[in-house]
Amino acid sequence: MRKLKLILGLSFALSFSTQALETIDNYTLEQVVVFSRHGLRAPLASPNSTLGKVTPNQWPQWDTPASYLTTRGGVLESYFGHYFSEWLVDNKLLSENTCPTEKEVYIYTNSLQRTIATGQYFAVGAFPGCIVPIVHKEKLGTMDPTFFPVIKDDSPTFKESAIASINQIADANGIEGLNKKLDNAYNDMSKIINYANSANCLNDKQCDFTALPTKLIIEKGKEPGITGPLRTGTSIADAFILQYYEGAPLTDIAWGKIKNNEQFEKLVAIKENYNTVLFGSPVVAKQIAANLVNYINQTFSEKNNKSKFTFLVGHDSNVASLFSAIKIKSYTLANQFETTPIGGKVVFQKWRDNKTGEALMKIEYFYQSTDQIRNLTQLNRKTPPQKIVLEMENCPINKDGFCSFSAFKKIMNDVTK
Repeated sequence: MRKLKLILGLSFALSFSTQALETIDNYTLEQVVVFSRHGLRAPLASPNSTLGKVTPNQWPQWDTPASYLTTRGGVLESYFGHYFSEWLVDNKLLSENTCPTEKEVYIYTNSLQRTIATGQYFAVGAFPGCIVPIVHKEKLGTMDPTFFPVIKDDSPTFKESAIASINQIADANGIEGLNKKLDNAYNDMSKIINYANSANCLNDKQCDFTALPTKLIIEKGKEPGITGPLRTGTSIADAFILQYYEGAPLTDIAWGKIKNNEQFEKLVAIKENYNTVLFGSPVVAKQIAANLVNYINQTFSEKNNKSKFTFLVGHDSNVASLFSAIKIKSYTLANQFETTPIGGKVVFQKWRDNKTGEALMKIEYFYQSTDQIRNLTQLNRKTPPQKIVLEMENCPINKDGFCSFSAFKKIMNDVTK
């Protein structure tokens, strides 16, 4: 039996862990906007939920309500906050051992418990002992329009083009082709959950997991949706990986039926495809990411009344649509199953070339490896999170990862037109 190398092995040495501080003598950091996916949450599993009906097995009971940030998730986020406080000081954007003012730091989250709590724990880790407001603009449990990846156009023309765009990004043969490509993963998942003895099969006589009815849903006022094995498989894979992140014994994750690294990756690939297809198709992404793109764009204003450090908290659907809308090139995250990891942070950085005076943009993805999440690894200068430089198609970067700020602004402006 091949062991879970990624899960059981030690984290790979991070190439940047021994590097000098990031401050570059030739550049000055002027402003940072971070878009963060919320931290570790409890899955949506109960006897009457979709997950409850697809298996006769008992899902583990969490001490946190479904979809809420877990205590462990809070600790992980506070560690991330601590690292960021050091990073911001090292790059001379904020002062050490001083509470930031509202002109320096602004934290704005979606109005769900898991996003608000993520902002709160981040602030505790980054600015312990300081009063840093966590702004959310809607009633608790309500989606804020800035973070709500919702369809706004109810015209038949848009619906037709949206469905065509989703099918195009899914596979040469559309969603049907993608489902066929994922057939082995679906069958593997069906065996793991013992679908043949589930309520779906025994009561509803729907006994073929791969044949769950598939339908794309593009409706004004709703997130893009889909039914069928891709959606159900995503919920199941999500529950498994959250169990892993929460530190559950390997014998308890998926009832001990995930036997190797490839099997885990194959199951998580269902979830990855779901996010990419539904939220990353170009026609859909431009519309559902418009509010977020506009917010980030307006935050990078030449006016001096914007905070030096803005921290936004939303969802993986936001990251997928944002990346598609601004055309982030394909990337790979080392030591991670997910391409938009739990708690991962997209870090937009405005720098100034000290010699030429030119404004520059650098975009990096800061994230915790699966080992760092599972092992509850503290983050600091000596044990930093993983990170990679991201590049937009129309904003080429130099050897230091910088692209033209004016080109970045043009891209952001064009997306919101």
